[in-house]
Parts: sequence; structure tokens; C-alpha cells
Amino acid sequence: MSPLDMLADAVGPRNVLRDPDDIAPYAVDWRGAYRGQPLAVARPATTEEVAEVVRRCSAMGLSIVPAGGRTGLCGAAVPTGNGPPSVVLSLERLNRIRHVDARDFSIVAEAGCVVQTVQQAAAEAGRLFPIQWGAQGTAQIGGMLSTNAGGIRTLRWGNARELVLGLEVVLPDGRVLDDLRRVRKDNSGYALRHLYIGGEGTLGVITAAALRLVPALKRVESAFVAVPSPDAALSLYSRIMGCGAELIAFELCARFCMEMAAQHGVGLRMPLPLESPWYVMLEIAAAHESVPLRAMLEDSLAEAMEAGEVLDAAIAESEAQRAMIWKIREDYPDCSRRDSPSVGTDTAVPVSAVPDFVNTAERELKARWPEGRMAAIGHAGDGNIHLSLHAPAGWAGDRAAWVEQAGEMEPLVNAIAVSLGGSFSAEHGIGQSKRHAMATHKNPVALDLMRSIKQALDPAGRMNPGKVLP
Repeated sequence: MSPLDMLADAVGPRNVLRDPDDIAPYAVDWRGAYRGQPLAVARPATTEEVAEVVRRCSAMGLSIVPAGGRTGLCGAAVPTGNGPPSVVLSLERLNRIRHVDARDFSIVAEAGCVVQTVQQAAAEAGRLFPIQWGAQGTAQIGGMLSTNAGGIRTLRWGNARELVLGLEVVLPDGRVLDDLRRVRKDNSGYALRHLYIGGEGTLGVITAAALRLVPALKRVESAFVAVPSPDAALSLYSRIMGCGAELIAFELCARFCMEMAAQHGVGLRMPLPLESPWYVMLEIAAAHESVPLRAMLEDSLAEAMEAGEVLDAAIAESEAQRAMIWKIREDYPDCSRRDSPSVGTDTAVPVSAVPDFVNTAERELKARWPEGRMAAIGHAGDGNIHLSLHAPAGWAGDRAAWVEQAGEMEPLVNAIAVSLGGSFSAEHGIGQSKRHAMATHKNPVALDLMRSIKQALDPAGRMNPGKVLP
């Protein structure tokens, strides 16, 4: 029996994709930056089928590349093309909500569940699954956890890691680690789940997760605010944090980013004229309808205007206006791609260092690449600002040509972030694209420990090879 026939025997012939046209979507990342041809794509529907695929691939000497919604930005779900032949293990059919417990504020979902589906299941139970980012309608729970994804609400509820109570994981030898307990307190030894959250499939395959829910938001207020500088934005952040409401989102956006959204977005309407150098999108919320959110927000913005922290502000007057503010933010990545080629980053610094980070990076980038256009947008409330350097307007070349010209922008920005006590990787993961940064910036002792863990759990190096570790 051939290797592919052995996989078909495990999951059914229709669930092993062999035709190059069928495989093509799994052989390239979302940005088109990474390509790698797998031998096949296996699509198991149960944890036992995942385990059987892993066991058979191991026996045949095949590498395994786990894949979810394939919205990642670092090439983690694409084969590298080096080493032994690989099989993409797609979890799209492993997509059941196993359990929802409103009284326990928990939900158990399989790895192939789309994030938005989990959010909807929580809402139907009168609860909230609070993680939120633009790809939530496509991204899957397994990928979200494997990259420890963040998003616009990290400042309030943390990255994906903070929402995990337990995991089910298929190990490299095909055994199943069942750690799906939903308890909040468990001091029974090492918290093994944290090896797999952010592990990007290099230590095993997450097949299900017990996730924490929070009370549903009964009232929300959003605003689109013009500010004169990142420093003013940080002062506004401190003011809103102390207003008595729950601040659940605080996004800092350069005018250039908003101009790209206005030009390339479909159906986007800017709440304010784009006359300020910087903008903030913010949202406050409460779990009880009696909280006077509107007054809190209006009073805080009025005080900020008097203090010179705010130049103008538009508070959403309806759910449609609120949705538009966040649609601008969520659609920005696509608008940016349509505008021009760019080199991007995913750094984080302490919140107090955001102004220094942005100002230093802007100065250094202008000195090195005066022809480039810096875009800055991100989660100022948790210190994660995404800086990118766009090609000049009217750039005649392709993305590869701009990366060749300005590719050193990423290590430069990484170094600035690390010098300010930050990280070169905030929420997108490492994948293939940041392995060089791991080698440069990660503590050598930490790297030694990571390699030891990898060797102990996956001595043959079959799980997602060429990712994370340099």
C-alpha cells in the first residue's frame, strides 16, 4: 500500500487531497510570501483520526504541517520544501462545539471551529468569547492557539493563552494528551498546555480546547478620536482607563493608514475628516445596562480636549456607526495590501514606551529609506504597534523588489523594540519569517530550553519542521 493509500485508509479517500489543484490553496500562505508543495493534504474529522494520521506519517518518515484557517502571517502552515516529504494536516473537518456551560462560563471547541462560530455559540448562551481580530471569520481555534493570537481586546482579556482552561493534543508519537479540564485552579504539576499554545504545531497538534467565557457586554460605546501625537494618545489611554468603565479596545492609527483605508476600502466611511496626524479608535463597555457609559466617555473626551490630548472626536450614535469604526480597523490589512508593497513587523513594547518606539522608528526609517512611507497601526493599549514601510507611491516593481530594497527595515524595527524592553514577536507567531529574529534576539538559555523540549517530545523532528526554532 502506498503512503497516500495508507492515509486514505485512515481518513477516507475523499479526505486525502492529491490533485495539485486541490492542494494549491494549502501550499501558499495568506500573503503569498511562502510556498511549499506538500505530498498531500489529510483532513481528519476526529481526534482519533488525527492520531492515526500522525502515527502513519511517523511510520512512513513523513513530516506533518498542521493547518487551520491559513490566515497566519509568518508561513507557519506552509511546508518549507526542505527535508523529508510533508503532509499538510488540515483540521477543517474537526469542527464541533462539544460543550457549552453558561454557568461555568466555559466552552469546549474542536480545533477546526472557526473563531466566529465559537463567538456565536457563546452569544447564544448569553456569554462572550472576547478575542477579536479581523480574520475571526476564517481563522480557526487551533491556529489561534498555536500562534497565541491577540487582537484588539488583548488589553482587557489578554492573548489567546489567557482564555485557555485546558487542551486536547495529539503528540508526535500519536498518543493523545487529554487535559480538557475546565477548572480554574489546578496545581498538579507542570501546566503542559502552555507548551502547545504558541508552539505552532512543532510539539504536537491541538485538537480541542476548553476556553474561558466572560459575561456578555450589555452596553458599549465607541469613538473615533483625532490626536496630535502618540504621546497624546497615551495620555488619553490613561485618562480613559481611569474613567470608571471597562476599556476593551484602544487602537492607534497613523493618518497614512486611514488614508489607505479610505482609498481602498469597500463601503468604508471615515467618521472624521483626515486632517490629524494620528487617530485613536477606542471602545468602553459594561456588563450591566445601568452603567452610564456615554456620560463617562463624553466627560473623559471633554477633559482630554481641554488638556490638548484630543483635537476632535466622533462618538458612535448607532450600532451601524460603531460597526463602521471597527470595520475600518478590521479591513485595514486588505486595504494596505491593495495600496502598495510593504515590509511589515509585529513588535510589542511596554505601553509607556509606545511614543518613544514610534518616534524612534520613524526617525530611523526616514534616514535609511527616505523614499519609503511608514504606516503605524496597532493595539496601543497593550504596546503592540504594527509598523510597516510601504513602497513609494507609483512603485513600478513587485513586492519582491521592494523587500529586496527595504527588507532590512524589519530587523531595524525589531532591534528598536527590544532595546526598549519589548519583543520582536507580539501576536503573529514565529513561523518561518521570524526565525532569524529568534536567533538574534531570543535569550540563548531560553533557546537551549526550547531545543531540549523539542528534542524530548519530537526527537525525529517531524512536527512542522523549519518553524519557530532557528
